[in-house]
Amino acid sequence: MDFDLPEETLAVQRLCRDFAAKEIAPYAADWSERAYFPAEVFRKLGGLGLMGMLVDEAYGGANAGFVSYVAAMEALGAVDQSVASAWNAHSTIASLPLATFGTEDQKQKWLAPLASGQNIGAFGLTEPTAGSDAAAIRTQARRDGDGWVLNGTKMFISNAGTEMSLGVTVLAVTGGGDGGKKRFGTFFVPDGTPGYEKGQPLRKLGWHAMDTRELVFTDCRLTGDHLIGEEGNGLRQFLEVLDAGRISVAALALSLAQAALDLAIRHAGDRHQFGRPLSGFQAVGHKLADMATEIEAARGLVYRAAWLGDRGRPFGKEAAMAKLYASEVANRAASASVQIHGGYGYIRESEISRFYADAKILEIGEGTNEVQRNVIAKAITSTHR
Repeated sequence: MDFDLPEETLAVQRLCRDFAAKEIAPYAADWSERAYFPAEVFRKLGGLGLMGMLVDEAYGGANAGFVSYVAAMEALGAVDQSVASAWNAHSTIASLPLATFGTEDQKQKWLAPLASGQNIGAFGLTEPTAGSDAAAIRTQARRDGDGWVLNGTKMFISNAGTEMSLGVTVLAVTGGGDGGKKRFGTFFVPDGTPGYEKGQPLRKLGWHAMDTRELVFTDCRLTGDHLIGEEGNGLRQFLEVLDAGRISVAALALSLAQAALDLAIRHAGDRHQFGRPLSGFQAVGHKLADMATEIEAARGLVYRAAWLGDRGRPFGKEAAMAKLYASEVANRAASASVQIHGGYGYIRESEISRFYADAKILEIGEGTNEVQRNVIAKAITSTHR
């Protein structure tokens, strides 16, 4: 059993670390304070071939696989969670529906500019009255000749309102099937489409530099070629790409936990009380030991899920486990790190305060941790029937 990462994966990770240190770290705190979306950073990521890591090379991607993607996320997320989370949403749930179910024309028209970094992508599922219960969405798409008319509202949608947004992929109800069961469709709505409006940026607890908004569709007309995949299979299509999104959030959480530990170790070595560094106190040392142990356990779960995905093996249960555990470790690590920092950790000028604010959403996004437990429970009980 070989736990060493392949050299090509390590090369990607080094590239991302160098880029993050130079292009993100010096500015991340300022971006957060100003709630500024750094479009220039994502264009540079595109120039490095990192905006389409999970997309085929034929459409401008790198097809690097999940393990390399997780390694890249570890490097980016350890510096700025806002940039990393926007990159996550773009790379997975915004791009993969087109990559997996799109026609050749759709891929050339919309996927290629996303994968190259010319544009950034968004996905619209959540609504004011539907989140974990994805099947309860109310946004409607009704047939209109050869096209569709979209009506409804999406909430908490990331990357849709930036200067480099291409459009949004939207899940909508397309009708009723046998027994009144809903049918769903997935549609790409380009920026500038009449009837598609964006609300003001939402003021969030964390992820301040990530663009997040409400989207409203009012008699928004789309031609038939904006339907992605088969009508009626939209929800199934979304759930199929969601496992990749869960691995991505798990990797994001892993990066935050490691950053929290690194900051705690540094502060514990620099800060002196009672004539010795904080790291010399057993109570602090035990906190650091617990953080380090949990992070290594989370890393194993995350990379195993990614490894399974790269080999084309089922990884839904493992992705849910990785997302569940890593996100909770991230919250524990951020809290412990703030405790070790003491008063310095509670002021907004401290780096750990930004990670602490960013941590909570990791237990909510891409399926709440309650939903992850449902997924895991269903998977483990179904194998024993």
